[in-house]
Amino acid sequence: MSPELSVITCSHNPRPDYLRQVLDALKRQTLDQQHWEYLLIDNASDSPLESGVDLSWHPNARHVREEKLGLTHARLRGISESTGEVLVFVDDDNVLDADFLEQVARVADEWPRLGVWGGQTRAGFEEPPPDWTRQYWSRLALREFDQDRWSNLPTAHETMPNGAGLCVRKVVGEYYAEAHASGQREVLMDRVGNSLVSGGDSDIAICACDLGLGMGLFTSLKLTHLIPADRLTEEYLVRLVEGLAYSTLVLNSFRPSNGSTPPRNWATSAADFARLLIRDRRERRFFRAVRKGERKAAELLARRG
Repeated sequence: MSPELSVITCSHNPRPDYLRQVLDALKRQTLDQQHWEYLLIDNASDSPLESGVDLSWHPNARHVREEKLGLTHARLRGISESTGEVLVFVDDDNVLDADFLEQVARVADEWPRLGVWGGQTRAGFEEPPPDWTRQYWSRLALREFDQDRWSNLPTAHETMPNGAGLCVRKVVGEYYAEAHASGQREVLMDRVGNSLVSGGDSDIAICACDLGLGMGLFTSLKLTHLIPADRLTEEYLVRLVEGLAYSTLVLNSFRPSNGSTPPRNWATSAADFARLLIRDRRERRFFRAVRKGERKAAELLARRG
């Protein structure tokens, strides 16, 4: 009998202490293990995870090695290897609440017209974060809310789940995989090594809408996102903001009918200059990072024609 859920962790050179917490949380899940399988996708880690990570605690868990570096390649491998009807992507820094998988199965049964869904993501900061970083926490996939939300609108960000704990019906995952196999995704929308390009999770979510299904967020799904101290530095967050700006424009290019950012002209450049004059040093740096990411995306799209 095939499991209801396939829990997939894609990992490249993970922090051992973080991965240990992820696995400990999976061991504590209230959903009986006969209802879910676990795949640990080792994405070309320098030291193979199979030699150091014990999965014998789960009767239907296995290691899978993906040599092509990049989160997209790892996710695609997870999709192809999975046997469950619902895929649950649990990053190597996501610590699930004990009833997370039980709640995933409940949502899958009660909301058959949803193709993707997610939940709340609390912060697990390694060190107390500087106050100025608070406005950027949403970029770190942190999100808490007090009511369930759903829609079938591909541009509705208030109902689009994060990649952390992303739940995907297998039919949506297969549709996303086919988009890559058929050459519709010439640009990878996820991180490769130290790159901070993202957007693959949003692409998967919008694939649900492509199929006439919806996406949603549920208060009952809760996890803690472990945030190391180096992700709260100005240097890292500037790179992250640039990567997100780049990714947004490239993602929009996959579906022009959903809307895209208009080209910039002298008027918008003048407005940008005026905004820079009233910002402090840090704000100017982040503003420039957004524009830099957008320029890189525009240059890429121009080359692709």
